[in-house]
Amino acid sequence: MSENNDFRHEEQGYNNPENLYHFNYNEQHNAPGDPGWAEEPAAAKKTSFWQKAGVKVTALLLACAVVGGAADYGGAALSSSGKTTIRQSNRTASEITVKQVSGQTLMSPAEVYASTVNSVVSINCSSVSTNIFGQSVQSASSGSGFIITQDGYIVTNHHVVSGASSVTVTLHDGREYPATVVGSDSDYDVAVLKINATDLQPVTLGNSSSVNVGDSVLAIGNPLGELTFSMSQGIVSCCDRAINVDGTPFNMIQVDASINPGNSGGPLMNLYGEVVGIVSAKYSSYSDTTVEGLGFAIPIGDVQAIITDIMENGQVTDKPSFGITAGTMTEQMAAQYQIEQKSGAFVYSVNKGGAGEKAGLRMGDVITKVDSTDIASMEDLTAAKKGHKAGDTVTVTYFRDGSSHTTSLTFDVKADDTVQDSQQGQQNQQGQQNQQDQQNGGNSFGSLYDYFFGRG
Repeated sequence: MSENNDFRHEEQGYNNPENLYHFNYNEQHNAPGDPGWAEEPAAAKKTSFWQKAGVKVTALLLACAVVGGAADYGGAALSSSGKTTIRQSNRTASEITVKQVSGQTLMSPAEVYASTVNSVVSINCSSVSTNIFGQSVQSASSGSGFIITQDGYIVTNHHVVSGASSVTVTLHDGREYPATVVGSDSDYDVAVLKINATDLQPVTLGNSSSVNVGDSVLAIGNPLGELTFSMSQGIVSCCDRAINVDGTPFNMIQVDASINPGNSGGPLMNLYGEVVGIVSAKYSSYSDTTVEGLGFAIPIGDVQAIITDIMENGQVTDKPSFGITAGTMTEQMAAQYQIEQKSGAFVYSVNKGGAGEKAGLRMGDVITKVDSTDIASMEDLTAAKKGHKAGDTVTVTYFRDGSSHTTSLTFDVKADDTVQDSQQGQQNQQGQQNQQDQQNGGNSFGSLYDYFFGRG
């Protein structure tokens, strides 16, 4: 993906004016754009989000010309007496009913909103940081979330609450609660909050794997930190879009619904009122071209087990691991190691006693598929783990000795697989190689040439 592709996470800081995940503003002032909009001393002066992005709210005037006489509805007409009359429709407005979300009843967008808006929350965070002059700076940010239990558990994005010193949740009826961050995980960009409340209306989780391109979807959230409980509608543009956000790979649902700063962490719903994704990112720009209609949501099925794990343990305790050290296979490596397979995840080493070794993987193997998911890079391999937990078994397809093979692999419990760039791996010092030999039973990066070419 081009380095100009602008996916920004909260880890960049609450004071980052380029943060496109959730709206960020200085707490000392009423709103961005006011005459008193905060500025740091001249040496550290920053451009505000509004100045940087050129965002402004403007009234739109639609000018229409009536050609060939009066309109039949909603227009003005000249009567026989010469007086102008205004026609008024007498249509009875349809009443929107609040339906029970069961996953069986197809609803209109208005019905989905009425039935689920009480499950959506606005999230406001504050943090204290130190500027280059050693001064404490208090800042605030906003995002969205949704209630998943009656007793106050709430799901949002990790980047919404990352670094926050305090978190406040506002319900649709105006009630505010201080929230505790139960736990979060940056790899999955998921966080779970808890408020001291009961008898709340939780969402109904849907099946994100059943989402199809062209399906209508709805997003409810807190765009710009002020337009609370706004809904936007669109369609699914892609069901399994592989993107890289600040070095972390995701397979996301791509939508053309309007996604703006502050929507992060809110629900993406189908027309059955079920949550199928967590709104997480927006494609903001490509080079000098303005980009719109490119929003992304984390499939709920990929993180449902993660959410439960955080609720029960305060953290992710069963992250899956292949038990290998791997990197992206390139054409240069294929030529160097005389391998016919030119893409995939190249296995540099296998952890002794780990999942990879138990599955029969060896240094030099190239993983090309996990279950039905094609693997063209290390990012694909990392993304393929999401939706699984330690102890799950998958079918791994790999290339070895000129042919393709398959094996069953049961994931280890480990925080992360080791990712090693191929060039860096080949330039390791001998001492590091020896240490790697001891840890991995002799399969070090420096042994690659020995493996392929029989060097002594």
